[in-house]
Amino acid sequence: MLKIEDMHVYYGAIHAVKGVSFEVGEGEIVALIGANGAGKSTILKTVSGLMHPRSGSIHFCDQDITHMEAYKLLRTGLAHVPEGRRIFQQMTVQENLEMGAYIKKDVSQKDLETVFTYFPRLKERRKQIAGTLSGGEQQMLAIGRALMAHPRVLMLDEPSMGLAPVIVSELFEKIQQINRQGMTILLVEQNAKLAMNVSHYTYVPVSYTHLRAHETRGN
Repeated sequence: MLKIEDMHVYYGAIHAVKGVSFEVGEGEIVALIGANGAGKSTILKTVSGLMHPRSGSIHFCDQDITHMEAYKLLRTGLAHVPEGRRIFQQMTVQENLEMGAYIKKDVSQKDLETVFTYFPRLKERRKQIAGTLSGGEQQMLAIGRALMAHPRVLMLDEPSMGLAPVIVSELFEKIQQINRQGMTILLVEQNAKLAMNVSHYTYVPVSYTHLRAHETRGN
């Protein structure tokens, strides 16, 4: 479904990602793991169109999306849940979810109920200001907002960051549940053990710029 070949990404003169290549198959959870500075978040930002590679290629469902703008990529079926959640703090839970469906003409009650099925606490708090939610609830909201766009690939950047272990366990059960319903997931995660437990394939840095795949078959 998603194929990255020999991708090089720069921040000015800094060569942040050097020659990275990997694939994500339909229906898989594929994880990128590694320490800070390995280029994991930069890879996701580049795939989602927030940055552009200096060289290399990105193909999604056999379409070259290497230099496509981020808003167009969302329409093709790529949704990115960024590190730090980036929810709209002053809006309600439901308003945040509705923002996730902005590319559609109407917000479907069925889509909202699908998100609430995965995350019942969001339904309980649908009228609550999002900034008053707990960290775990905000992460659930960020994922739910992305699901409202009906993506074919869901990209998650450090979903466990800053969360208590019991909340992380619950959250990753939900991620696996979403995957079992057919969603393809590209996951960036510092918690290597957790990522390898849930993913079909895990890419780990050989250096801090090149990635090598390990089949994990965690779920």
